[in-house]
Amino acid sequence: MAEPAKLVSALSSTDPAIPGLVWAFRLHSDGSAEALPIDQPIEFSHDGRLWLHFNLTDARARPWIGASQLPPLARELLLSSDTFQQLHVIDHCVYGVFSDLVREIDSATEETAFLRFAMTERLLVSGRHQALCSADATRRVLEGGYRVDNVAHLLEKIVDEVADTLDRMADKLGQEIDDIEERILADDAKPEMRRNLGRLRRTCVRLHRQLTGLRTLFHRLDQKNTDHLSPALRIQAGKLAQRLDGLDHDIVELRERSRLLEEELRFKNEEESNRHLHTLSIVTSLLLPPTLITGIFGMNTKGLPLTDVESGFIWAAVLMASSVAAAYLFMRRTGIFK
Repeated sequence: MAEPAKLVSALSSTDPAIPGLVWAFRLHSDGSAEALPIDQPIEFSHDGRLWLHFNLTDARARPWIGASQLPPLARELLLSSDTFQQLHVIDHCVYGVFSDLVREIDSATEETAFLRFAMTERLLVSGRHQALCSADATRRVLEGGYRVDNVAHLLEKIVDEVADTLDRMADKLGQEIDDIEERILADDAKPEMRRNLGRLRRTCVRLHRQLTGLRTLFHRLDQKNTDHLSPALRIQAGKLAQRLDGLDHDIVELRERSRLLEEELRFKNEEESNRHLHTLSIVTSLLLPPTLITGIFGMNTKGLPLTDVESGFIWAAVLMASSVAAAYLFMRRTGIFK
């Protein structure tokens, strides 16, 4: 058990401040969290555990992480550009990559990015290239007085916040799908609905991919033998996997609902197009007989009827109207026109 203490001691630095930090917390033995100023030196030998969160786009942070005494594989992953979720367990260290939603100033977006982390008994080092919802939400709850027993509990809280963010996003998607469904059932379909359903379905597919990867990681960890890890590093993988399973089920249901509504909307559009074509066909059929009569009287030949009659035009008009009426009665009798 001397290895984790040696690791923390080796991370000590004489620099005035750790470069590239976004925030830092000291977790005390009673579970309380103390926010540390990032522009001042951080004492690693102090009692308690540390959470250091880095902005990996800051070039100054990378040399500090690369020179730290974290295990080489953990350092390599923190500084890598891997874009897939992973979770690794070695002696005295747990490290990996989680997917999360990118955060704007006041809300989550539908864009995903990655949170990288390496965790020892007394230290959690995390980093990101874009602002992420889960890390920021965890920071806020710690500032609000939330207590964590150890670094594993802190990592579990971050994953919980990932799930909470996705849950809120699922609620938002469900509300939009409900609104579109109501309008479709009320025959108030608009052209933009199909585009909106396509967008919602794409978002559900992306969230499903994210959750599938995340829940697979924790299912695998739950099946591994982690007895060699200290209690401070043992993650409640089964509990997290169960919650992610339920959330993924909800996302899949939303995806299927959006697909079915797309099909229903397409069928309604096809029905409307068929009605328009039916109306156009009837109009064309009604105008076909008078068009034929007009063509006959337009022939430049001798012997055409009504050419020498003073009221020839009136008779021709009556004949065309009669042909329209006859065509109408024929279509009514045969059921073409109802």
